[in-house]
Amino acid sequence: MMLASSLGWATEKDADQKKDDPPVEISARNPARDVGYHVGDVLTRTVTLKVADQYKLLPTSLPIPGNQKRRQNQAQGIELYASKISESHHNGQNIYTLTLSYQVFTSSIVAKPAALPPEFIKFSGNGKLFQARIPSWNFRISPLAVYGSVTVSKDMSPLRGPLLISDQQHRYTMYATLGVFGFSLLGLLYIFGNHAWLPRMGGPFAKAFRTIKKTAPNDNGLQAAINDLHQAFKQSCGQSVFSAEEIIHINPAFLPIADEIRQFFLLSRAVFFDSTEQNIPAQPHQWLRQFSRRCRDIERGMK
Repeated sequence: MMLASSLGWATEKDADQKKDDPPVEISARNPARDVGYHVGDVLTRTVTLKVADQYKLLPTSLPIPGNQKRRQNQAQGIELYASKISESHHNGQNIYTLTLSYQVFTSSIVAKPAALPPEFIKFSGNGKLFQARIPSWNFRISPLAVYGSVTVSKDMSPLRGPLLISDQQHRYTMYATLGVFGFSLLGLLYIFGNHAWLPRMGGPFAKAFRTIKKTAPNDNGLQAAINDLHQAFKQSCGQSVFSAEEIIHINPAFLPIADEIRQFFLLSRAVFFDSTEQNIPAQPHQWLRQFSRRCRDIERGMK
């Protein structure tokens, strides 16, 4: 909450501390900004006091929470909310760290000057009793609402900082869009991919489809393509098969392309045994490529 706005203050020797009193080194960390506070806000400052180890801080002199600060017998609207102190010893010095929290209890229709009041801390030791003054810290209290009309272009104080617009909702939308886009790419890869990058992509029909795409459109290429598909059916069913009914009985997933499987066996018979068979595709090479792809889709679960 706090940043160092005033560090390393020199030892203060004013009218409240006599010249022959032991020196007290005072340093403070005040709130990071000195404007923009409203009623109810809490301001915290941390004060460090260093004194020779023969002197001790008197706990009864510490500020008491709940006391409203007054100036010229008028309430300033600043109340000490909490007070906390810690003590340490280093290099022959007693080091006291005092954390003071003040709460704002006033407001105005315009920006109002205010201050965290000075505090007086007493020390004793070596038969002496003296006090050290913690300096005040000035800031501004802003109104809760603007009085009258305001032209934004004339009200851009450099102390206020930029007016930021949250982009969180747009980020969520972008992340969701990227997720859908990535899932779509994965689906397209699974549908159209030829390589075994994902589960069920390296089945026998996927391999047959890759091989058939490379075969030449001649008799030797046609025979090689039919042999590849026969081997794919054999591996898929776990045995040699010779009809669509047998294949569907073993693997019902092929039911949607039962007619195409029957046509494949007719084409196989025409190529290897009976060249007079008439019920064969007009362009067998192209038909086998499409058929092998259909079998690959069934193998991947895409019906």
